[in-house]
Amino acid sequence: MSEDAIRIEGLTKTYRGSHGQPEKQALKGIDLNVPRGSVFGLLGPNGAGKSTLINILAGLVTKTAGKVTIWGFDQDQNPRQSRAAIGVMPQELNLDPFFTPRAALEVQAGLYGVPRSQRWSDEILAMIGLTDKAEAYARTLSGGMRRRLLLGKALVHRPQVLVLDEPTAGVDIELRQMLWSNVRKLNAKGMTIILTTHYLEEAQEMCDQIAIINQGSVVARDSTANLLGRLDARAMVIQPDGPVSTLPQGPGIEAEARADGTLALRYHNRQTSAEDVLAAVRAAGIHIRDVRTEQADLEDVFLALTSSR
Repeated sequence: MSEDAIRIEGLTKTYRGSHGQPEKQALKGIDLNVPRGSVFGLLGPNGAGKSTLINILAGLVTKTAGKVTIWGFDQDQNPRQSRAAIGVMPQELNLDPFFTPRAALEVQAGLYGVPRSQRWSDEILAMIGLTDKAEAYARTLSGGMRRRLLLGKALVHRPQVLVLDEPTAGVDIELRQMLWSNVRKLNAKGMTIILTTHYLEEAQEMCDQIAIINQGSVVARDSTANLLGRLDARAMVIQPDGPVSTLPQGPGIEAEARADGTLALRYHNRQTSAEDVLAAVRAAGIHIRDVRTEQADLEDVFLALTSSR
């Protein structure tokens, strides 16, 4: 059995042009593997191809070329098994307004062919905090409750892989915390989680591995720690002991006076040492009251990898 929950090889998707418009290549030969048991982040700007990739994994969009294997099942050779191995919590609130949460879960389980004796609707309702709303019509639920129900529907067939497409977009802090608590519990039990999000701090906190997609191609794929290590940018923040008339200058040093009275001195470890930065501060006649350093975060990596493409 492969160590990868998902393996993607040469995945291409081209949409035909309409009304005289040219074809659009949404995915350009993507190669990607998602290890079993990981919390895997899939990041990229709007229009990068993330949704197309997720819809192909879910079997909702037909690929143009390439190979997709989910939990060891080739999507072309074993379509039923590959679809049964994955659950998707979509970004859109696509719920039947006249179904109760329990009925929605039961219908979804039936669509996946889950025998009644193996269904766990009550456990799911408890997990997502909707036990007291089990018999309420979906149209009466708040937006946050509906989003919880989407998570429940994705879990009815006990998939090995769970895809969360922008799960916390526009939700309150309480729901976000509940969602991440459930994700951690599911992952601890062995479920592989794939997360797309615009909240980069969430990806930095939740994901142990990340792929960044831009314009239909994977521009980075590594552990979160290694991705952050790709940028050796540092910022030394100086609190001067008095007014500053001249900003520090030196090779590889960019100085900026901030509104709070501090000075931010940006440099790269490989080119400039912290001692060089301090020497430039002293040469400018600045006396230091306090000093701290800042390191690049995932947002810096994301912007560096996508803005130049």
